[in-house]
Amino acid sequence: MLNIGTKAPDFALPDQNGETRKLSDFGGKRVILYFYSKDMTGGCTRQACGFAELYPQFLEKDAVVIGVSKDSVASHKKFEGKCGLPFILLSDPELNVIRDYDVWQKKMNYGKPTMGVVRTTYLIENGTIVKAFGKVKAADNPAQMLQALG
Repeated sequence: MLNIGTKAPDFALPDQNGETRKLSDFGGKRVILYFYSKDMTGGCTRQACGFAELYPQFLEKDAVVIGVSKDSVASHKKFEGKCGLPFILLSDPELNVIRDYDVWQKKMNYGKPTMGVVRTTYLIENGTIVKAFGKVKAADNPAQMLQALG
């Protein structure tokens, strides 16, 4: 996980519509950048639906919500449609941004060590990480981030 005060690595990734998005495109806005493991899974769906439910409140606080996983653009499009997600989902199948943000780590899966995305959320302001939450609880993270915005 990257430290608070660190310059947030810029990126250029396709969203669920195939449009390339860059962190630098959101200058002046507060960015909630959350990393999750897989579309349509229980925890990831709870987290995404929580962000969707609170999305109007994030907009009121001039914040953008962006989810990142290694799933494909097509998978993200299905996830968006099934859950009615109003925010950006970025596809990082090469794990470049996932690694840049230090969320690709060794995890235990059914008692065996494996590599995967550790559920992590960053609050970025003016290109700098101002809050970082690692190993977040999927259901609690959206409210946690709304509170972090003040």
